[in-house]
Amino acid sequence: MRAVLPGKPPAKPQALCTAHWDGLRVITYISGRALIILGDAQKILQTIYIDDAASLEAVTIDERSGKIAVCDNIHIFIYRPVGKEEGVLRWSQQSESQGEERQISALSWGSPDELLVGGSILTLWHFPDREKPFSPWTQKLANPIQHVQFSPDASLIASIGYHDRLVKIWRRRAFGSDDTRFDVSYLRHPSTVTDIHWRKPWHVEQNVEDLLYTFCSDNKIRVWTATDNHALSVLQQWGEIDMNISIQPRQGSLMALTDRRYAFVIDSRDFSAAAERAVQSSHAETHENHALEHLIEIANRSPEICVVLDGHGRMSAWGLENAGSKNHRPANVFNIAHVEGLNISFGQQSNSDEDYARFYTFAGTTSDTSLTVLVHYYDGRINWFDTQVTELFDPSQRQYRVRFKATWSGHDGPVKKIIRSLSGTTIMSRTDENHAVVWKQTISKLGPRLIRQSSLLSDEHIHRSCVLDNGKLLVNLHHDAISLWDTQSYSAKRLMMCHFSVSSKPLCVLQIPTPAGTSSGIYVATICADMKGIVWKLVPQVKGVPGADRANGDSSVMEEFCDFAVDLPEPLSYVLPVDPAGSLATASDFLDIFATDIALAYSVSGTLRMMTARIDERGRRIDWLMTSTVETGIPHISLASGSSIRKAAVIDQSRTRLTIWDTTGSQLEYDQRFSETDVIQDLDWTSTPDNQSVLAVGFPHRVILLSQLRYDYLDAKPAWAAIHEVLIRGLTPHPIGDSCWLGGGNLAVGAGNQILLFDRDVEISDQFVSEFRLPRRQSATLDLFQVVRRLNGPLPVFHPQFLGQCILGGKTALVHKIMTTLLHKLKFERDEIDSFLDLPLQILSEEDQFMAGGASKEMHSSFADFSIEEDPQVVDENVAASLTENLVKVTLPQISHHEQFYLADIVECVAAVEKHRRSMDENAARFLLFFRQHMLRRGRSPDALLGVSWREITWAFYSGSQDILIDLVSRSFHGKMLWEHARESGMFMWITDSTALRAQLEVIARNEYTKTYEKSPVNCSLYYLALGKKAVLQGLWRMASWNREQASTVRLLANNFNEPRWKTAALKNAYALLGKHRFEYAAAFFLLAGALQDAVNVCVHQLDDIQLAVTIARVYEGEDGPVLQELIEDRILPHAAESGNRWMATWAFWMLKKRDRAVRALISPIHSLLDGSPSSPDSPDHNIPLRAKSYLSNDPALVVLYRQLREKTVLTLRGATMIRPREEWDFILRNARLYSRMGCDLLALDLVRNWEFLRAAPTPVKRLSMASSRTNDPRQLLRRRSSLVVDDLPQLTSPRSTVPPSPEIKEDTFGKATTGAKKPPPTVFEEPDASSLLDNFGF
Repeated sequence: MRAVLPGKPPAKPQALCTAHWDGLRVITYISGRALIILGDAQKILQTIYIDDAASLEAVTIDERSGKIAVCDNIHIFIYRPVGKEEGVLRWSQQSESQGEERQISALSWGSPDELLVGGSILTLWHFPDREKPFSPWTQKLANPIQHVQFSPDASLIASIGYHDRLVKIWRRRAFGSDDTRFDVSYLRHPSTVTDIHWRKPWHVEQNVEDLLYTFCSDNKIRVWTATDNHALSVLQQWGEIDMNISIQPRQGSLMALTDRRYAFVIDSRDFSAAAERAVQSSHAETHENHALEHLIEIANRSPEICVVLDGHGRMSAWGLENAGSKNHRPANVFNIAHVEGLNISFGQQSNSDEDYARFYTFAGTTSDTSLTVLVHYYDGRINWFDTQVTELFDPSQRQYRVRFKATWSGHDGPVKKIIRSLSGTTIMSRTDENHAVVWKQTISKLGPRLIRQSSLLSDEHIHRSCVLDNGKLLVNLHHDAISLWDTQSYSAKRLMMCHFSVSSKPLCVLQIPTPAGTSSGIYVATICADMKGIVWKLVPQVKGVPGADRANGDSSVMEEFCDFAVDLPEPLSYVLPVDPAGSLATASDFLDIFATDIALAYSVSGTLRMMTARIDERGRRIDWLMTSTVETGIPHISLASGSSIRKAAVIDQSRTRLTIWDTTGSQLEYDQRFSETDVIQDLDWTSTPDNQSVLAVGFPHRVILLSQLRYDYLDAKPAWAAIHEVLIRGLTPHPIGDSCWLGGGNLAVGAGNQILLFDRDVEISDQFVSEFRLPRRQSATLDLFQVVRRLNGPLPVFHPQFLGQCILGGKTALVHKIMTTLLHKLKFERDEIDSFLDLPLQILSEEDQFMAGGASKEMHSSFADFSIEEDPQVVDENVAASLTENLVKVTLPQISHHEQFYLADIVECVAAVEKHRRSMDENAARFLLFFRQHMLRRGRSPDALLGVSWREITWAFYSGSQDILIDLVSRSFHGKMLWEHARESGMFMWITDSTALRAQLEVIARNEYTKTYEKSPVNCSLYYLALGKKAVLQGLWRMASWNREQASTVRLLANNFNEPRWKTAALKNAYALLGKHRFEYAAAFFLLAGALQDAVNVCVHQLDDIQLAVTIARVYEGEDGPVLQELIEDRILPHAAESGNRWMATWAFWMLKKRDRAVRALISPIHSLLDGSPSSPDSPDHNIPLRAKSYLSNDPALVVLYRQLREKTVLTLRGATMIRPREEWDFILRNARLYSRMGCDLLALDLVRNWEFLRAAPTPVKRLSMASSRTNDPRQLLRRRSSLVVDDLPQLTSPRSTVPPSPEIKEDTFGKATTGAKKPPPTVFEEPDASSLLDNFGF
């Protein structure tokens, strides 16, 4: 926290008090019902809200005990310090008492536990620690007391009333609780006494002569001292200082002379202590110091200091020598300095009650030689000034003698709402009492702070507000009117109020951005619940012509511009402005989906709509456009917030579930449910300068900052994470009212009367930052925006995620090039490793030749001895070992230790794949690499035991090298593959050959049988019965003599289960085993009875093993069996649609022989492809589960599979033609955005540069019959390689065929099939003309 606005101090003489207690400087003041205790300018020790008090009146602190007394009109509250020894200093309530009178206005501590309470009655109270408080003395007064003070030795009391010319001096006649008596005398003054001050002793136990200062409205300071204790008047006037004569303009000064005077006293104890420290610290100085010499000359006289100011920088300091001296030395008042440059300002207030200031001085807070001056302005603020004692009294000319350190202000009631200007330099806070304050953010060497710019009190209830023109104007929306305020002065002026009439409740007021330099005014709109609204035009006010006092209405500064209605398909629940994020919101001359969003609307059903608008000044109308629509599926949204860079956060009805959406792609990025006690009450957006979003989630006593992360599809990590937590419970017990981001990433939090300003510093020890293993710095903090940038943005080319995506994209040679280059850098150029490894960007755009690695390997194996190149070109086992060894020794600054660990894993996996490169295809290489990576992580992450993802299963499923994959996977488990290993590798999902499938299941059965020492047939029964090898199972049971179930099982298996009797017996055994929770064995008996469906159901429901169910069905009844078909259609496909798993969906459709849908599932919504669902991809998706809308359902590797499948067979190509061109266009752009969000911007560029769209068909594509599909061959839509597409359409009996004969095919040097004709150059996407582009976007 860098700045604090603890609350607005009231205009009362005892609103502020300070004391030096137990080595600690404590400052306390009151604000509304709050008692604020501070230890420094920006250090809140505690805030206490007294709910029983309507408004606090006075506060005082005892320097002896540290007790604080505070009161309202009736009650007195005593708080005592506790926990200082334990390091958790707090003030806890000791007692509460009710005074005899109803107008308490003054408090003062006397002797220990003695408190003087003043009002219309003067009462002395005793507050012992463990006894009931009591009052030994009470005195009724004719004039209520305004201010009262005990003398330091508690023998005298000085009190003044309101507008009183007499200072009453109460002399104690007896000490003791049983007999307490006072007599009274008067100190007469010619005018009203404004303040009194007793001289403080050097320490609390010291007895000094009582010395009283009285400040009078005749601009004179009078000094009173005790002369004769037995005289009628206890105090006699010792001297006086005429403040008018004290300050005279110097000759030639251009500053006007004013009669306004302010004064404060620096007690001798504070001045002498600061001067002594200044002399001690100057011993090391060698040059002559005239200011120090002057200070020593003053300090030698041990004076009391009286400082007089005129509010224009002029200061006159006077020393009182031998004032109240016991030795009766000659009294003397001498001038210390008459200088200029005291930059303590006093603004001329229009309200006379606010045109006053009180001063409090003390020494040694900032440094030993410093003096602190607290100025309590009665307009509602306290300013903290620091000065060096040598500089303050330096007679030479100085520009700045005091330094402003902080201002304490705020509200006198709980903050309800905080809003910001578009630029973020100004915020407005308001309370329930319609009191609003405009704050200006300033940046200084000490950090950001908020300076009060203006305030207002509205007679009408403020419903919504909007800050305009960088805080110069403010618009308040009321029930049936809108008011415009000028907030450039300290007290805001209402310029105009326009009444309006609408048919429904106004929901928000927002500024409509206009193109720079094209508009003569500012436009503000309000939107109502029925989506109708009004636009007002604000013309900047002419300087010197107040708009509120103009004689005629023709020159008004605000006018109604137009009304409007937004056409929406359903009624809305709420509309609110979006939070400005990124660059400043501007408007263009075009109204399109690329315009900046300005409003967010949501309906009862949970539909979010982002809106933008454009002002048509000539037509006097406003045009609205919905830039995006998101079906969240969350009904009755309680809170939502959007940002101008297409992000939205939604809170459900219970206020405990947070979802974050990317509105551009309508995809879910984050879903988190908090505990029931964590009620979310506020959402605020900001972003880094490069548009990386940060969301502040507000709870009652804390704010969590969530940062967007790079998408990670390989490990399926969350796209958002908490990086910092702002806790306020230690600062104030009041819950947070609202929070708001300012420009530059500073967060303002309003809690109770206070506004806390937190800067961008994040503690390194913070658990959220430590979790992401950010690089350690020498400083104790990290910049918030630097943390967010580290978690986002482009990745270095050697980052594990970038390399993984290159492998999925088929850029194998590029991966080898990056790794070998990194090895060279680590060996020879460790200090010069940049993110791109000095690789040319062109290498990333070249098409990767899949067998390049194999060719290079062959070349090196034959001519390695004759190669003149020292650096390897391929990552083999030797290169991988060398690279891994260097990665252990050298820390790469661009990645974390965790990521560097995974980089070593990938290096090892690439080398393992390279070893088998020449005997496998590209998809097999993809599967093998990520399977090897999975095996390396098995022992480190518990999630790795769940098995490979459906992405890896799909790569192996579409591979033509499954034989070697089966062998390599089996070797990974040391040839002892059990079912849990098979499930982990997904083997029985991706094996397509039935013979290999049965052979591997039999291997599993044997291994399951032999995995235990006893070799139990129970473990393998399900697999042997699925294979139809009951005889083998019988033989195994005959050998299981140790099993007590052997005899009965052997007798049962000897029967013919084709007979109904034995089928029933097997079923009875199966149900009995279900009751005993022996589910796998029960499924085996269902198979024995021929009940495949029941066995599959047991695997799905009881065992929760969908892979086992599919395997049994495939082996038992074949690929086309009805049970398998039903399992895929009723279980797998609905699950894929619910979870948004496109990899699972394409596998399922391919298994169902629906290869056209297998291609479409990679792009189109899965739910639209299921039987019985709407086939249009534009159909409403209200019922789509939330998981299906996650960003994880749009893996960018799908674009690689889509390119493969659409060119695989005629059926898949036909499926691709059923995808509309706009869908494919959006699919490519979406994947480019995903690559960019992943940090793989180079891959995004490569995708949009090299993607090949299908050739446009001459006529719109329709659903074709089988005969017409032969006539219209979809292979003609391919730009190249059409001869490699397998014709898998059913053969027709007609001898006529329009399919042209395939040209001769031959192989190139890399083993790829090519046609006899010359290969055409690679085609790139041709940008459509403007008319077709607008057609694509619906214009």
